[in-house]
Amino acid sequence: MPLASAAPAILDELAWIKAIADRHGVSMKAAGLQFPLANPAVAAVIPGASQPSRLPEIIPRAFSQDVSHAGLVDPG
Repeated sequence: MPLASAAPAILDELAWIKAIADRHGVSMKAAGLQFPLANPAVAAVIPGASQPSRLPEIIPRAFSQDVSHAGLVDPG
């Protein structure tokens, strides 16, 4: 569902969550992971990207390069 078609109550809640996240310097992506992880029935969350070009939004390229250059992951 596109955000523009969300109910006003949902948009209000989203704005409230964003304000709290901003106050703590937390991205909305990181904040979004907190909801499933707060459920005791959830053992893990595996975030992903809808396409390879969006991967740097999840894992900054500089981080990936530093980890690779340090020999901590396979560069392939």
